[in-house]
Amino acid sequence: MTSNQDFGSLPDFPFQQLGFLALMILFLMAATSHDFWLRNLTPPVWKTLHMLEYVAYALLVAHVTLGLLQSETSLLLAVGTGFGLLTVITLHVAAARKEAIVDAKNLSPVADGFVNACAVSGIAEKCATVVSLNGERVAIFKYDGKISAISNVCRHQNGPLREGKIIDGCVTCPWHGYQYLPEDGASPPPFTEKVSTFQTRIVDGRVWIDPRPNPPGTRVEPSLIGNAEVIA
Repeated sequence: MTSNQDFGSLPDFPFQQLGFLALMILFLMAATSHDFWLRNLTPPVWKTLHMLEYVAYALLVAHVTLGLLQSETSLLLAVGTGFGLLTVITLHVAAARKEAIVDAKNLSPVADGFVNACAVSGIAEKCATVVSLNGERVAIFKYDGKISAISNVCRHQNGPLREGKIIDGCVTCPWHGYQYLPEDGASPPPFTEKVSTFQTRIVDGRVWIDPRPNPPGTRVEPSLIGNAEVIA
């Protein structure tokens, strides 16, 4: 850790320090992964802390790459490493841009406060689509001829409920399997987690949503797809 201090040289860069920093970040994440820390640090702080995984990932890539390039002279290895790094970065940037498009959509409410969110046909059965309303992501689920909308953020570790499916009648988070009833956003007993719900209606094959969230656990009657309203 101290024998090489040549930080100004790329070929001889002391890559060991990078691996050590990544190890410290991963240790901190592992030490705070228990739900005790999620409750006491609060979800926003906990999420910010665990977003350091991207920093740790970059440090690990640099650690391995610089270490290999100092001991290997193969041009093929250097090209392969660079191609792999470029591929991963491109995928992350593409995913970030896709998510940014969702948040950038400006859904303007009509006179009664509801906003035109999406087409019913655009939602797969027992799955959801997501829209951003007043800075909050809302997951709109279609199931058994009904439409319900709940907060997209799982109360366990902020997992994306939109990426989950309805299993055994419950929205199931894809991260750790936490479940919520789509009608009231409450976890089935004996669990106590709850997410916000949103009023919905169906007009001319489109889902309209009231952007004002109900208190977590508030029951909202699902909109029936067969009883959609028609605008003359």
